[in-house]
Amino acid sequence: MKQRGFTVIELLVAIVVLVAIGVVFVTQKSSLESAFRDEKRRTAVNAMYYNLEDVFYAKNKFYPKTINEKNLTAMDDALFTDPDGNKVGTNESDYRYEPLNCNMENQCKSYTLRTTLENEADFVRTSKNQ
Repeated sequence: MKQRGFTVIELLVAIVVLVAIGVVFVTQKSSLESAFRDEKRRTAVNAMYYNLEDVFYAKNKFYPKTINEKNLTAMDDALFTDPDGNKVGTNESDYRYEPLNCNMENQCKSYTLRTTLENEADFVRTSKNQ
């Protein structure tokens, strides 16, 4: 009489294969999620940069001491918040605006925008007008 079913070795091999596939899936998912967050950070910094250069500076001929929704009105307000939920200008934020050569009226001649990325070095944009 022939028995039907799987041997213990066949079951163990199947379990090992499934565990390996699960580990690869979780690793790739984590990597994709961090790459997505990094891309959101780059997009936000680029939006701030182009608004500072093409809208704010073009109109005022100086850069602001701080950036927020009130002085960069041409961009989506959601871009001022990093993927962790922190607003630009707060200590916890991944986005940093560093104004340079400012006078008493809070008018600055240049700036540096930067964000901390998970998979690469900081993404940095500097003003066109140094």
